Amino acid sequence: MPLGPGTDFPVTPGLSGVSPTGTSPALAVRIPRRADTACSIAHEQRWLPTLAARLAVPVPVPVRVGTPSDTFPWPWSVVPWFAGVAASTTTPAHRRTWARALAGFLADLHQPAPADAPLNPYRGGPLSARDAVVRPRLASFEASDRLLAVWESALEASPWDGPPVWLHGDSHPANVIVRDGSLAAVIDFIDLTSGDPATDLATAWLTFDTEGRADFRASLDARCGHRAQTWARARGWALALASAIADDVDPAMTAIAAHALRHVVLD
Repeated sequence: MPLGPGTDFPVTPGLSGVSPTGTSPALAVRIPRRADTACSIAHEQRWLPTLAARLAVPVPVPVRVGTPSDTFPWPWSVVPWFAGVAASTTTPAHRRTWARALAGFLADLHQPAPADAPLNPYRGGPLSARDAVVRPRLASFEASDRLLAVWESALEASPWDGPPVWLHGDSHPANVIVRDGSLAAVIDFIDLTSGDPATDLATAWLTFDTEGRADFRASLDARCGHRAQTWARARGWALALASAIADDVDPAMTAIAAHALRHVVLD
């Protein structure tokens, strides 16, 4: 069934996937399933071409955009298909090999955002705004006392005092594509927003084991000079995000949450 009218979009060199035969680009259609995510597709269409120009890691810049029609009421996109597997299908130990590459990606992304960047009420703001939701979740887990102590410490950290920076907004291993042990792409910018970089740095606990996290943090600190207060907030964001997906219907999400909940109490 046709989705509606589409518009040709400039293709960024090097970002299109390759089919198994190697003869033509491999593509995917990105379609919102709910009205409340439709605007996020439009955000990707508007901003990813600009952001991709400064990113060394491929991202799914639309090669064609669809507009709402009588057939389908929301924006939709045709995007590159990246060969590889989701990092969530690999073990945390295997992720160490690209920890520094992901750090470089986030350092490149975390540049000051314009005033008209998308806003997300659930990402990028002060952790205190999430307290009423996160605290009851943490109380329901095993080791709740230790998790709540980590959360309290994160709430006590100094707030972000820099300009709002671009954020992926949902940086976890299911949104990272790897191939042959290397970082191949970062996908799913549905939560694209601006604000505190600690939101994205939560992936240190969502994605990596102790050794990988150390490499990730060292690389980002060398590039961005993050203070301990930023990492304290990042650990709090890891708790906020992990607690939100701990009961997800997708086993990959619950595994990410379980890993993060174990690791936030190790540091």
